Amino acid sequence: MNIVGSGTKFIVCIMAAAMLAMAGCASSSSNVYTHEQAMQAQIVDTGTVESVKSVIIQASNPPVAGGAIGGVTGGVLGSTIGQGSGRRVATVAGALAGAALGAVIEKEAGTKDGLEIVVNLDKGRTIVVVQEADVPMYPGDRVRVLTAPDGTTRVSR
Repeated sequence: MNIVGSGTKFIVCIMAAAMLAMAGCASSSSNVYTHEQAMQAQIVDTGTVESVKSVIIQASNPPVAGGAIGGVTGGVLGSTIGQGSGRRVATVAGALAGAALGAVIEKEAGTKDGLEIVVNLDKGRTIVVVQEADVPMYPGDRVRVLTAPDGTTRVSR
């Protein structure tokens, strides 16, 4: 099948847009709330940060869609190169390279810098919360610990 010209560009644009749309669907930020969390009462505890450790937050889903989208995109692009057996080789090579690149892009998009925050609550308990590293926290900081009805907990200043 020979796909050439604007049709190829259109397919590549669609595939790229789909990969970008996958890039950051969920957030563990102390500043970002889901639609379901908005306008919901939350339990508020106060405490003092005992320690903070840098961590990596990895998406729980394995990179499948990125590899599939990248493979299709690479195969389409490869099919526009050469003729005969050369075209078949280029299609397969493009699909393999696209799948590998798409999986890496999706994995990186699902990886965020995070903080593991140990908080000594004023009521005597000690908890640990992991969230995105979008708000700096330091030992000794006075903080609020917000717990939503769905169990989501975040540390806020």
